[in-house]
Amino acid sequence: MDWDKLRIFHAVADAGSLTHAGEALHLSQSAVSRQIRALEESLNVTLFHRHARGLILTEQGELLFDATKSMRKRLDAATARIRDSSDAIYGELRVTTTTGFGTMWLAPRLGRLYERYPNLKIDLILEERVLDLPMREADVAIRMKEPSQADLIRRRLMDVVMKFYASTDYIEFHGVPKTRDELAQHRIITQSPSSRQVSAGLTWLQPFLLAEFESRLTVNNYFGILQTVLNGLGIGSLPHYVAADFPQLVNVLPREMSKSIPVYLAYPEELRQSKRVAAFRDFIIEEINTFKRRHPDIMDIQPEPAAGFL
Repeated sequence: MDWDKLRIFHAVADAGSLTHAGEALHLSQSAVSRQIRALEESLNVTLFHRHARGLILTEQGELLFDATKSMRKRLDAATARIRDSSDAIYGELRVTTTTGFGTMWLAPRLGRLYERYPNLKIDLILEERVLDLPMREADVAIRMKEPSQADLIRRRLMDVVMKFYASTDYIEFHGVPKTRDELAQHRIITQSPSSRQVSAGLTWLQPFLLAEFESRLTVNNYFGILQTVLNGLGIGSLPHYVAADFPQLVNVLPREMSKSIPVYLAYPEELRQSKRVAAFRDFIIEEINTFKRRHPDIMDIQPEPAAGFL
């Protein structure tokens, strides 16, 4: 099978348009169309349904697209390993983590990584879905649970707990609740029960979600909760590490916290020798260790069993 035709087919299937694929490949639409037609003739199948809004893959086209996606990922991995044979740290690194950790902890620190490696190109993928590292959906992941796949290198970075926080302005105006019953008199801000989140955080919040609060606000990610708390909308459940970077936050009911949530860094075994991955890994470990040394009071977490509402 002609590799060049497969490359063009992959671009068309990915873009859903001959025109857009041609722009990405620097080919005319007619040249792309001829290559697709020739590939269909060589396979004796129709790969695309054509309609006014673009192209839709046929069943045979879907099968071929799955194959070319796997080929593309393998080629990307091989290219990365070849580039990593030099001493320089450069090129693309795809990093995935949760929206909360990525926006509130990782992103503010990436400037120091770029100071060391200005030629590094980071593609930061923030979402709750666990991307498949062996299938190269990302190169490195920072996850809020230990990865289950056997072909991953992993390292436990730290533990996180969820606590309740309010802004200093909110506390000055509304006061500090001393008990759970007093907390129920405030607006509580939590992650939406239906949104993806770690089980330890949801389990801890369940009694609060079932209790009768005068007012409640739910948000589908922790960055949104942080913004509402900073703006004085109420008392929110947040990862405890945010208190270090936002001194205007006050920990409300300090004895109330979730069970520990482990934070792991992971990457595929095949990237063990990657200099870009090693540079990112070492940077993150250094940042975590510095963070722990500077904030021992915040990072010293000893969760206690939470009593239910009476």
